[in-house]
Amino acid sequence: MYVGGIAVASLPNNTDTYIVLIASGNYTEQVNVTRRGPTYLLGQTMNPMNQSYNTVNIIWRAIAVTGLDNAFTSTLTIAPNLNASLTGSGTTGFAVPADTPFGCVDFRTYNLNLINDYAPYSDDPSLALSISYANGGFYYTGFYSYQDTIYVGKLGNAYMHSSTIAGETDFFYGFGTLWVQSCSILLRNCGGGITAWKGTNTTFENKYGVYIVDSAVHAANASIAAVIKGKCALGRPWNANMRAIFARTYLDASILSTGFIDWNPARYDNYTLQAEYRDFGPGYNVTGREVARFDVQLNESGWAPYSSPQKVFQYQGTGRFGNTGWIDWGFY
Repeated sequence: MYVGGIAVASLPNNTDTYIVLIASGNYTEQVNVTRRGPTYLLGQTMNPMNQSYNTVNIIWRAIAVTGLDNAFTSTLTIAPNLNASLTGSGTTGFAVPADTPFGCVDFRTYNLNLINDYAPYSDDPSLALSISYANGGFYYTGFYSYQDTIYVGKLGNAYMHSSTIAGETDFFYGFGTLWVQSCSILLRNCGGGITAWKGTNTTFENKYGVYIVDSAVHAANASIAAVIKGKCALGRPWNANMRAIFARTYLDASILSTGFIDWNPARYDNYTLQAEYRDFGPGYNVTGREVARFDVQLNESGWAPYSSPQKVFQYQGTGRFGNTGWIDWGFY
């Protein structure tokens, strides 16, 4: 039983399904998955239904210094090639070549911790996960960094369930589609926002964005809770087509009274959707939300078009919804 560069690199680049069982331990390496076939990484554990029992830690330590793309920092990358994984810059990011193939059609992790601990604070992009041109499901998985913890790139589809995501600055970001279900979101400090998305103009309707549903957002520990009370924004628009929705999610007292914020310089406009649906907890300030300029409160009809993974995940390049065959509905 072994992991990472050795195990994954040994898999043939075909459409067969492979399962890698990972023994307990700390593994300091970057893992890159480029194959198309279903690929599942399973961590050894005594309690697969409780992420706190995870015993497998995959660790990397890197930040995106000047001139280095964020892609080079990630602990785990799922993408068909380097070009597909690059973040790039500007409002539209790296121009991925049109002939880039789709990567892994069904990637999964169970009971792993993915860690990028270059520094114990936000010090430039430092990714724990990067997924682009691929479908990925993450179950009882821990993601730990400070800035840009989770990157869902172009044509990336990611589903997280019963997992923990920790960060400080813009730690859910990307271009693709991310559904975060029944997860714990840990605030290690406040910087920027929890979410920062770049929407993309397409010839078909798209619902690229981040959806955080039936989850809980809270300070990582009691010490930081006192420092960040009332200071953390739910998100900010990485470009004007940002789409981020927190739905039925518990918000602790760390959250800013007005919820979302704008970027500086301003990017929020009529195409931006920064929204909430039935959030609750001490971080949901009714008075603050009523005067918020960058936070929309959705009613039933407003939430309905986004209310399930089937309504937001799309088949590559078609605009057709319902691309959820890669999600493991039965594990939890």
